[in-house]
Amino acid sequence: MGGERSLRDLEAIKEKKLTQTSKKAHLETRGKIITFICISIMVIAAASILFFVISKGIATFTVNKVSFVDFITGTDWNPSQKDASGNPLVGALPMIIGSFAVTLFAACIAGPLAIGAAIFMVEISPKFGKKVLQPVMELLVGIPSVVYGFIGLSVVVPFIRDHISGSGFGIAAATVVLTVMILPTVTSLSVDAIKSVPRHYREASLALGATRFQTIWKVVLRSSRSGILTAIVFGMARAFGEALAVQMVIGNSAVIPTSLFEPASTLTSILTMGMGNTVMGTLDNNILWSLAMVLLAMSLFFIIVIRFIGRRRKVK
Repeated sequence: MGGERSLRDLEAIKEKKLTQTSKKAHLETRGKIITFICISIMVIAAASILFFVISKGIATFTVNKVSFVDFITGTDWNPSQKDASGNPLVGALPMIIGSFAVTLFAACIAGPLAIGAAIFMVEISPKFGKKVLQPVMELLVGIPSVVYGFIGLSVVVPFIRDHISGSGFGIAAATVVLTVMILPTVTSLSVDAIKSVPRHYREASLALGATRFQTIWKVVLRSSRSGILTAIVFGMARAFGEALAVQMVIGNSAVIPTSLFEPASTLTSILTMGMGNTVMGTLDNNILWSLAMVLLAMSLFFIIVIRFIGRRRKVK
């Protein structure tokens, strides 16, 4: 009797384990299916956006027969008018130059400031940085773009107009606004890059007699160089695609600027102003989609650069 009971108990335990295993396998399968569906939705959405923007953007060159070279290198922007040869005035070079100008200037200013703030938060005063600077950075990230644009319109533009030169609108004002906007992002990513440097690197440098500044300059910054570059490029990508705040302070004049204090325009500012005032399928609308295609191409370029830097970092 005792042997039969023990066999029954063993069989019951085996059945229970098999039931639990089947339930776990069922849950795992269901989780994989849900994950696959979510990933598929994301891939389909991204591919649909790419297809839609590209198909609309190339309509300018396939349907309206606009020269791509003239579009990229032209300096006159007035799609509703034509030149002496009968070609529409759709030169996007002023907007491309304006976009690159504000992006590069903002990155040149925000980069050193962000690296300095990150070094202070991680290497010099971690407690103060965590208690004070980190909440400030999070607050700056949460401020909407329209608020930055309104502050730039109310403070930066009048200051430039009254104390420097011009009407106040231009690349200089847009650079100041974009610098403040991308500074928290670049700083946060730079902090993560510096924190990722192993502690024994610092200890070895200090043990060899190096000062704290020498350790930061020669060891920490060099070891985190790839991560800091990624942070700067990521900030540039955000600056390049910013629309509303830039539109409010740059002046929106589709000409090649000869000064930082003259009105200019960017790809995003022309897009936001013109997209609601055109009819779908017309040249005026298609050329705006072509600008969006250029903007998308530059965003993809920044993403490729970020991934390339990240791969080099992993290899090292």
